[in-house]
Amino acid sequence: MSLPSYPDASYPGQSPGRHDPYGGEAPVRTNGFAVAALVLGLIACLFFWTIVGGLLLGLLAVVLGVIAALRTRQGRAPRRGMAIAGTAFGVLGLIGSAIILVLAVSVLDSREFRNFESCVDKADSRAAEDRCSEDLIDELTN
Repeated sequence: MSLPSYPDASYPGQSPGRHDPYGGEAPVRTNGFAVAALVLGLIACLFFWTIVGGLLLGLLAVVLGVIAALRTRQGRAPRRGMAIAGTAFGVLGLIGSAIILVLAVSVLDSREFRNFESCVDKADSRAAEDRCSEDLIDELTN
C-alpha cells in the first residue's frame, strides 16, 4: 500500500513555483559560467592591449559564455543574456588584441625598426642612441 500524493498547496501570498515543502524558500538558481564569462569578457575588453588580457581572457570568456548559453538552452541554468553578453565582450577583446598584435608584429618587422636596431647596436654613447631614436621618428613620420 502506498501513501497518497497530494498537490503542493501554497499558502496565500506565496507563489507556487518557489515553495519548498519543508517551509523555506527554494534556492535561487545561478549560472556561474555566465557570470564568469561576463567578468572575463569585460576584463578582456579593458585590457585588450595586452596578450594575457585580450587573447587569453577573451578566449576564456568566449568558451565559458558558449558553455553557459548551451546550459541555458537546455534549461539547466538561467541568465542567457549574461552568457551572450560575456561571449560578445570576449570576442571584442579577442578582436582588439589581435589587431594590436598584428600592428606590433608589423612594426617590429619593418625596415625602419631594423635600421634603428642596427644603429643602436653601433652607438657608443647616449647621444648616439638619442640620434638613432630621432632618425627612427623621422623615418616613421615621412
